[in-house]
Amino acid sequence: MDSLENLNRAIDYIEAHLKEKINFEVVARLAQCSEYHFKRMFSFLAGVTLSEYIRRRRLTLAAFDLKDRDMKVIDVAITYGYHSPDSFARAFHNLHGVTPSEARANGHSLKAYPRMTFQLTIKGGTEMNYRLEEMGAFKIVGVKNRIKLVAGGTNPEIDEMWETISAHTINEIEQISNIEPHGLLNVCANFSDDQTNEGELDYYIAAATTKESPLHFAELHIPALSWAVFEIEGDWDRVQDMWGRIYSEWFPSSGYEHAEAPEILASKEEKSEIWIPVVKK
Repeated sequence: MDSLENLNRAIDYIEAHLKEKINFEVVARLAQCSEYHFKRMFSFLAGVTLSEYIRRRRLTLAAFDLKDRDMKVIDVAITYGYHSPDSFARAFHNLHGVTPSEARANGHSLKAYPRMTFQLTIKGGTEMNYRLEEMGAFKIVGVKNRIKLVAGGTNPEIDEMWETISAHTINEIEQISNIEPHGLLNVCANFSDDQTNEGELDYYIAAATTKESPLHFAELHIPALSWAVFEIEGDWDRVQDMWGRIYSEWFPSSGYEHAEAPEILASKEEKSEIWIPVVKK
C-alpha cells in the first residue's frame, strides 16, 4: 500500500508542476525509489512512457486554455514548455488533429487525457517462480540496434531484426555463450525517456560471455550485480504477462528496485527466464 501512496505522491508533484520544468530527482524522492526505477515502473504500469504521459497532460491542459481563456497561442506554448509557436503547433496537431487556432473554434473534436492515479487491484494470487542470483562482471556480445520503446505488444523493429539476422550470425553468437544465462538472448539496455524524444532502447540479439568477442559484434559490459530471475513456461503472451507482473506485483512487494542495467530474456522451447537487475532498497 505504501508503494501506491508513494507513486501517487509523485504523480501529484508532476501534476502540480506541468507548467514548469519538472525536477525528476524530487519525483524519485517522493516515490521513494531511484529515478530510473520510477520511470521503468511507470512505463509498465501506465502503458506509456513518463515523458509521453507528461506531454499528453500538458497538451490536454493547453487545449483547455485555448478554449476557455483569452490567451495568445505563443503564451500557451511558453506556459507548457514549448520555445516557439511552430513547435507547439506541431505537437498540438499531432495529438489533437487540429491546429491551436482551430481549437479555439467550436465544433472541433479535441482529445483529453485525464490525470493518472494508481489504485490497488486484487488479483488471483497466481504464483511467480523466481530466484536471486549473484553474478560477477560479464559482457553481452552480439548484434545491436537503437529502437523505439513499445510499452505493450510486439515491437515491429525487434521483429525485423529477427527476420533479417542470418543463420551464420546466430551460430556465431551462440558459440560465444559461456555463462548464464546461456544461449541466444534478447537484451534491452540504455532505456531513454526524456522530454525531447520518445522512449528508446538498445536492443541486442546476443550472448552472455567472458570470452574475447569478434570485432564486428557490439559489446556491452555489465558490472557485478544481483539479479532476480523469473521462470516462465509457455508462449510469448505468457512472457509478456510475467514481465508486466514483475513491475505491477513483484517489485512493489519485494523490497527491491531496478538497478540501472540491462534486462535479459533467455528462451528455448517455450521455457523462458527473465533476468532483471535488482538492488535492495
